[in-house]
Amino acid sequence: MTSTLLPLFKALPAADASVDIWFNDQPLRVPGSRSVAAALLAAGIARFRATPVSGAPRAPYCMMGACFECLVEIDGVPSRQSCMVTVRDGMRIRSQEGARDLPPVAVSLEDAHGR
Repeated sequence: MTSTLLPLFKALPAADASVDIWFNDQPLRVPGSRSVAAALLAAGIARFRATPVSGAPRAPYCMMGACFECLVEIDGVPSRQSCMVTVRDGMRIRSQEGARDLPPVAVSLEDAHGR
């Protein structure tokens, strides 16, 4: 019986395959085909967001989507895990400052408990 094994890791393209992105309204040329987190780190970005309570600076920690330290706004969508999104040419990325604003939700208190 012959089995075909898939490679455990995917080869990355050559380092010269760069893309142009914006981080906090500053243009950056970063390595392509990487996660947003890896691309920003390669460009020297060390602060991705601030904590909602103390404002302490945060940056990627686990690089695999488990810790949520790398949250940024990507193309207008807040709270994206930058380590889980592949960087694309033209992306607009912003650091996330404090708590995310949530849209107001109209909830009737009469319906809150299914009555």
